[in-house]
Amino acid sequence: MGFIKPAQGSTTPSKITYRSLKRSHSVGDTTKPNWAGDDFLSRFVNLLIQTKPIYSVMKSQARQVLVKTAEKNGIQWRENYQQLADSGVQQTLADITNPDITYPDYYQVPFHAYDAGNLCWPAAFEAESATYSMALRVWPQEDLTWEAAQDRLRSSFHKVLAQYGPTQVNDILDIGCSVGISTRALHSYYGKIQNHPVRTVGLDLSPYMLSVAKLQDKDQQVSQWLHAKAENTGLPDASFDLITLQFVVHELPREITQAIFQEAQRLLRPGGCLAIVDNNPQSSVIQNLPPVLFTLMKSTEPWSDDYYTFDLEAALTQSGFEHLVTVESDPRHRTLIGRKGK
Repeated sequence: MGFIKPAQGSTTPSKITYRSLKRSHSVGDTTKPNWAGDDFLSRFVNLLIQTKPIYSVMKSQARQVLVKTAEKNGIQWRENYQQLADSGVQQTLADITNPDITYPDYYQVPFHAYDAGNLCWPAAFEAESATYSMALRVWPQEDLTWEAAQDRLRSSFHKVLAQYGPTQVNDILDIGCSVGISTRALHSYYGKIQNHPVRTVGLDLSPYMLSVAKLQDKDQQVSQWLHAKAENTGLPDASFDLITLQFVVHELPREITQAIFQEAQRLLRPGGCLAIVDNNPQSSVIQNLPPVLFTLMKSTEPWSDDYYTFDLEAALTQSGFEHLVTVESDPRHRTLIGRKGK
């Protein structure tokens, strides 16, 4: 897909033209980074990751990059962890856990430097700090507070929704909501721009994340924190106007992403939209990551190769969506919106 860049100084996200390109795996291919897919560099990095002593060092270093970024910018990583650990949130795990869930294999691999992936308290206790740290890394050359970076990250997505999303939103589903930062921000955004309340549901496969999400939702703005599989939610047909996947798809094998798109088709009302914001394979920042950084990133993201070589626009249309737009919503991320037919 080819970018149409905005004029310098423009605040309008740059739209990607809707035309298909074959996904070549050759070195220098501009549709994906050359450290992803079947390229020699990618295979070499994957070999390093599969070497246990090297992987152990990579995993530790990847985590330290986020921790150092956080603490350098006033995010109290260790204090935030301890506050949650002392909160008693562990007592609520049984209440939020769906006992009928069988965790799929793709969700039980080491992930984000945690051997148990998202199915543990350390991942849930550090997710908020890691999210704030990640936003700072989008604009590393700017002197932003972590609060300003987080606000810019969320608002860049919301601006695309305002331009291309549904005109009327009553019911929202945030899939892969983690500890609820994206869910609360989305709920607040639509609550402010509309003259009526919205119902928002946050869904995740980790009851640990959901327990923290519910704890942090101090005003109980979100209607439900739901422990379910995104590809088989159990929710009623045609019950939402907007479904979002915020920084989730790069964490999934492509067949699961395709299954989620099919589930979203079922869950959306006619004219409703599926909105995705995630890493942009064509971003110059992503394309030109230093070897140390992309190696560390791949060591904690087991489905990177799948994501960076997957044609999301084609998958949307194959699932029955009208692909409305793909835009470069910030220097590292793209937003895609698909609409269900009426």
